Amino acid sequence: MISFFRKEKPFLRDLIPDNFVDIHSHLLPGIDDGATSMEDSMNLINGLEEIGFKKFITTPHIMGDVWKNTPDLINDKLSTTVSELKVPNINNRLKAAAEYMIDSEFSELFKKKSLLTLKDNYVLVEISYLNPPIQLYDILFDLQVNGYQPVLAHPERYNFYHNSLDDYKKLRNAGCLFQLNMLSATGYYGERVAKAADLLLQTGLISFIGSDVHHNRHLEYMHKKIVLKNHEHLTPVFQNNSFFDF
Repeated sequence: MISFFRKEKPFLRDLIPDNFVDIHSHLLPGIDDGATSMEDSMNLINGLEEIGFKKFITTPHIMGDVWKNTPDLINDKLSTTVSELKVPNINNRLKAAAEYMIDSEFSELFKKKSLLTLKDNYVLVEISYLNPPIQLYDILFDLQVNGYQPVLAHPERYNFYHNSLDDYKKLRNAGCLFQLNMLSATGYYGERVAKAADLLLQTGLISFIGSDVHHNRHLEYMHKKIVLKNHEHLTPVFQNNSFFDF
């Protein structure tokens, strides 16, 4: 456990409000690098429910040649999962969107106006951890012209932005909302990511939060203590997720 900030901190699980709506997870089995089986999906959902999660907008990857998922494939997997999961009332509490990599194929997808969104026109996107796309701002502009509101997944995890708050502000000014990974608040991804999360919360740049849960180790870290200095800013961010209730 990273503890580079002093002072006693709360456990992450204790900050999760009742009836929490998660907007980023990988719960559908065998479709990406998340849950691998129906049993795996059931265990993850049950574990999240125990700490306050109520509804799930799960977001399989759509990523070039790595995860070539389509809306039809994702929706078919959702239907199968809902029918086979032994979780009470899950048919009313689980829906699917997608986490889109902003890559060479993304522009063609959104120009067809067929993206799987979190709600209405809100679409979850991510970028490479190595470097941002050269045409990132052009793509974000075109995405919005085509009627979509980008929500950038885990901005705190892009190391190339860590030394420049101005770059984060530029992204926000370009119309991109930010979704924090809640495990960043526990130090799961390392000290630099936790510090970036702390700064983004302090400066009010985070709009929403998500579990981004893939496996049981992620679930275990929901029971860890927060390491952030500005953890009080997490409370309104958690509450903002009620916007996506369904």
